[in-house]
Order: sequence, then C-alpha cells, then structure tokens
Amino acid sequence: MNSRKNVKIPADLIKVNALFAAHGFKAYLVGGAVRDMLRGKQAHDWDIATDATPQQVMQIFHRVIPTGIAHGTVTIHIYGHEIEATTFRTEASYSDGRHPDAVRYAATIEEDLSRRDFTMNAIAADLADGSLVDPFGGQEDIRNGIIRTVGRPLDRFNEDGLRPVRAIRFAGQLGFRIEAETFAALSAPQVLARTKGISPERFRDELCKMLQTEKPSGSLRLLEQTGIMALFVPGFAVCRGCIQADFRGFHEFDVADHLLYACDGAPKENLTVRLAAFFHDIGKPEARTVEHLPQGDVVHFHGHEKISAQKARQAMNALKFPNNQTDRVCHLVQEHMFFYESAWSDAAVRRFLIRVGTDCLDDIIALRLADIHGMHNVPAVEGSPAWLNLVELRTRVEKVIEEKNALSMKDLAVNGRDLIEAGIPAGKIMGSILAELFETVTDSPAMNEKQLLLPLARNIFEQKYGGQPGTQ
Repeated sequence: MNSRKNVKIPADLIKVNALFAAHGFKAYLVGGAVRDMLRGKQAHDWDIATDATPQQVMQIFHRVIPTGIAHGTVTIHIYGHEIEATTFRTEASYSDGRHPDAVRYAATIEEDLSRRDFTMNAIAADLADGSLVDPFGGQEDIRNGIIRTVGRPLDRFNEDGLRPVRAIRFAGQLGFRIEAETFAALSAPQVLARTKGISPERFRDELCKMLQTEKPSGSLRLLEQTGIMALFVPGFAVCRGCIQADFRGFHEFDVADHLLYACDGAPKENLTVRLAAFFHDIGKPEARTVEHLPQGDVVHFHGHEKISAQKARQAMNALKFPNNQTDRVCHLVQEHMFFYESAWSDAAVRRFLIRVGTDCLDDIIALRLADIHGMHNVPAVEGSPAWLNLVELRTRVEKVIEEKNALSMKDLAVNGRDLIEAGIPAGKIMGSILAELFETVTDSPAMNEKQLLLPLARNIFEQKYGGQPGTQ
C-alpha cells in the first residue's frame, strides 16, 4: 500500500481555511486528527498549524480565546467547534522538562513538524486541498503500527518528560509497538529523571487513558518494564514476584500480573472499577503468610483488602485524584472480598447491601468479576458457576430493595428526637442505642415499627446503661 497523497477535509474546516486564505495565510490540520484519518477513524479534535501569528488569528475570527498565547496557541470557536490554532514554530531547550524555554516562529510547516514527538503525529494536511506533508515517514509507521520519535529518542524525551508516558499510552490505545531505539530510551536514567519531574496530575490523566483502553494490561506492563510505574505508583513494584499459587489452584499468576489482568476484566467504560481492579490486591505482599500443611503449603493474605485500600488511598492522593473518586475506589477495594453462597440468610444479604451500599452494587459485582478474570486471565462467562452465583446474589439484593427494608439509619422508624422524647438523653449512649436498633431491624425487618422500637430502646437504656428513662 502506497503512501496517500491527501485526505478529505471536513466541510467546516474548508470554510475555516477560506477565512485564513482570504487574509493571505496557510493552514494545516495536524496531529492526532490526521493520524486518525489515516487509520480510517473519525477525528474528534481539530488542531491547526498556521503561518498566521496569534494576534493575526484573533483579527481574522470573531471568537478566539488566548488559551496558550505564550506558546503561539489560541482557540477558535466557530461552527460549533473549538479549534486550536498554533503558529508554525520551533522550540529551544526545555529546562523544566515540559515547556520550551523560548518559542520561535517558523517559516514552513516542515520546520514546525520537526519539533513534534512521534512520526505518526508529524503529518500535516493542507486545509486547501487535503494534500499531505509527511517529512518523517509517519504514514509508513502508522501502516506498520510503529511508534517512533521524530529524530533521536533521547533528544525528544529529554525535551518533555510527558512524552515517554504518552508513547506508552499510544501503544495501548492504538495497539502499536514502540520501535526498539525509542523503547530503549524510555528507561534511560536521564529520561526517567525528566519523567519524574512531570506533575502528578499529568501522569494521572495519562494513566486514566491507559485504563480506558481495550486491554489496559499492555500499557501498564510497559509502565512497569520501563521503570515509570515505580516513579508514580511505587507500591506496585513489590507485587511483582509475590506468589499466590498453591495446591488449591485459585491463582495462576503473581499479584502484579493478577492486577493487570483484573484491569482487562473490568468494564472498559467504568474507570472507577478499573482503578479499583488495579489497586484491589496491592496490599497483598504485606499481608502474605504461608501455612505448611501435610498436603502442601497454603498461601494466605488475611486482611489484605484493608491494606490495599490504604495503599490505594495513598497512591490516588499522591496523583491528585478527586476526593470523591478516591473514596469510592477505596470503598470498593475494601469491600471486594465477599464470597456469596446460597446459604446466606436474608439478614446476611441485608448486611452485605448495607455494608456495600446500593449505589455501589453494580460496581462491586463488576469488580468481583474482574477479580475472577485476573485469577487465570479468563473471563467469568455468562452461565458459568461464578456468573450464576453473582446473578443469584443480585436477585436477592433486588428483592431486599423492593421490600424497602431499613438499609441505613435514616430508614429506622425512630430517630434521635423520638428517643429524647422517651427520656433517653442525646449523646454517645443514644448513638449506640440507635445502632443496636438498626442491627435489630436488619435481622428482623418486621421490628421496624415505632411502637416496637421505643420500648426496646428504653429497655436497652435501662438494662445496658443503667439509665432511668423519664416518663413523657
């Protein structure tokens, strides 16, 4: 297959180009949009390179936001699109490993493309006719599924510490392989030092994109192999080589591979569950014990879910995840060790639902299926024993919800005001009594009646706390 000569320019971009051309300027579509077009995919974000300066762009178009004017970039709002327009430029050194120390406007699109990260992203399409400018063989690399830097890898990666992480993310997103010299440079000491200097938020955003690919294990394994994972999630390293397998056959892989395959088994569209899958067993190395039995050694990880939740919180806080997302992921991690059996009583089902929360039910079941997937890198297919087990649990949970059982303290038929009126003073003792009443209605939902709970509350106050309720 020969290199293409041009691509079809969308109608709205043709109209945008007409405005540039009317003022004597050239404009090119660049970056990921061109790459996606050449892969037969629809381009969602449009980036333009032009010989017009930011000030000139602002004179041509009515609505322009100076989003990155110091680096030659403005955002044009037109025809319902937000189009980033950047003046042809070359860049000097990158002292901070992220931003160029100086920006110099370039004369040609070829010079502009020479500063870009990877050959597949260094192709431009002329908005006038769709003709392609491809000075570094980007089309061939796209055709062969190769990620290669423009110029020497060490030079490109030393300029910008985010580029190594982007290379790994692209490998996972596109299913491409990283060219050998480019891959070797990812773990060079000076490159790792540059990458370590990027902000936690930038790594977090790239990690989330990796977790939302079809098979996150590919990119995550590259992060580990290059040493980048250790920079940002140091707790992962001890999972490699932490053996789980014993004669019972529950696990096939060490903890590290189990985590990676569990990510693959979590729903692609649910980032929260994929994050929980990544972290759910990260505390196992610290909890590992071995019991020596006549029939063989048994490996235990008692309490690992609590340790894993703590380590997940540390890692997510370090990466500046939003607090609500961190809380939800850590809750899922802490509650993932449930093993439903048909023998569970209705009260046990209610306790499970109270502990997990109705809003987390779908996520905890998805995490359980991901955990099962990670044991042997085989999904729990529909109709399998594990699948049917969770279907039965969901059915029983839905029945509990339909019956409108008390699933939180606010569902109790009595509250603190009722107990005060019954002569029980506010404070720690009242809180304990309310908790005991809630436990009672969890076991016996029929008890959730005010006329039944108030005498019980008075009795607990008298018998357990030596109180003398006042008469009302």
